[in-house]
Amino acid sequence: MAKNIAIIGVPMDMGQARRGVDMGPSAVRYAGMLERLRDIGHDVDDSGDIQIAYNERDQQRQGLKNLKAITNSNIQLYETVKHIVGQGRFPLVVGGDHSIAIGTLAGTAHAYDNMGVIWYDAHGDLNTGETSPSGNIHGMPLAVSLGIGDEALTGIGQYTPKVKPENVVIIGARSLDAEERLLIKEKGINVYTMHEIDRLGMTQVMNEAIRYLKERTDGVHLSLDLDGLDPSDAPGVGTPVNGGISFRESHLAMEMLADADILTSAEFVEVNPILDERNKTAVVAVDLMGSLFGEKLL
Repeated sequence: MAKNIAIIGVPMDMGQARRGVDMGPSAVRYAGMLERLRDIGHDVDDSGDIQIAYNERDQQRQGLKNLKAITNSNIQLYETVKHIVGQGRFPLVVGGDHSIAIGTLAGTAHAYDNMGVIWYDAHGDLNTGETSPSGNIHGMPLAVSLGIGDEALTGIGQYTPKVKPENVVIIGARSLDAEERLLIKEKGINVYTMHEIDRLGMTQVMNEAIRYLKERTDGVHLSLDLDGLDPSDAPGVGTPVNGGISFRESHLAMEMLADADILTSAEFVEVNPILDERNKTAVVAVDLMGSLFGEKLL
């Protein structure tokens, strides 16, 4: 079924330490995102890029790097996504580092009583200022969305939490800090690590995740970090981790989500063209978008 898709670019690089990810939205557009989605048959509007508050860079609090700039940029994103959801359109957010998920989830979850989240990522992103070894906020957005962390971030949208821990499914995890592992167990978050993907296969993992979220949520957001894929398939990311999900497994996962038709919003993050090989990672992102939005070979 054709969707009314609104694309929002978020050229944010302040949530992590390696420059270049702010050019991610441009790289993905250059890789043919709009044309690909329109060729499938969707009504696609490019809403342009959020204006990032770079003049507020380097202001820190309790070990959180660039807190004010990231907060204010995510407030803008929240307002933009909320407006798009209110119009009945499907928000497709393109980053930028993963700290932008704070604003995306704030803008989508307000419209649902029981929002679900698929966190497709090598990392848990469940740190806080107290537990993070780096202070980089791109390692914290899922914690923030669960209502855990600095109130400047958790309070975006004037409500918290955005999502309940039992409504989160993490897929592809293979790099978790000790405190993140404790939080996962404490909150009962569903996690499919690479061990489960290798042992069960992507088909069973996705079937279980889809069935689980269908039973308990009224909308599902996909937050896809390109470092969830193996670096051999997606080299242009800031925090690559070997032994990741393959290109083909990711295609299958997106195709299964398309067939299930449970997604109400999505974001693709952490494409860094400076670290990439001839825009390979941006092309992979667009390929996965094609599968996610119903592209078929026959």
